[in-house]
Amino acid sequence: MKQDFDKDEIIGHVATLLEEIPTSLEIVKDDSKKKERFRYLAKHMVEKAINKEALLVSDNGRGIAIFFKMDGKSDGFWAELLSDLKLAVNVTGLRKGLKALKSQKFVRQQRPTEGEFLYCWFWGILPDARGNSSDKTPYKMKDEMYRISKSLQLPIYAETRVRKVSIAYRRYGFEMVKEWEHPSGDIMYFLKYVPPTLDN
Repeated sequence: MKQDFDKDEIIGHVATLLEEIPTSLEIVKDDSKKKERFRYLAKHMVEKAINKEALLVSDNGRGIAIFFKMDGKSDGFWAELLSDLKLAVNVTGLRKGLKALKSQKFVRQQRPTEGEFLYCWFWGILPDARGNSSDKTPYKMKDEMYRISKSLQLPIYAETRVRKVSIAYRRYGFEMVKEWEHPSGDIMYFLKYVPPTLDN
């Protein structure tokens, strides 16, 4: 994974990718400042990931993941993010923030309540690197996550509201744990990967 990345460039890439994600589209206030709001959210996410050593950037800089080591006592990234007043003002607005917190309570309950685990909170590949068989960006990132999972002997949890993303996770070796009808009307898929030794 890339270590000498340009933070501002990564923030820009994350802001672009957030505009494709149903949850972030729901929480970001839809007004004339929408682009700046996505940028503010992306900056917060990237800086938090760097501080927690949770940011993975592919060698070509086109794939980005936020991959936390967590325990059952953690409130989770969205809860922490939405409780921040500055983020409520600059990203969500209070009404959208409170609405999102209700859904996130259920989402958090699908993860372990005790013990350590890895949580793939964000994973995005820029359009020009998707389906590109020559550089294999998604596969290399998946291999790095699995390497971390195996070395720590911790399972990986993830969720998505994008069906084709859930199919990709399963193709990579994740198992479907649960499907949930999200209040928005679409389906949220909860997935888990167990490293080989732990599985045995």
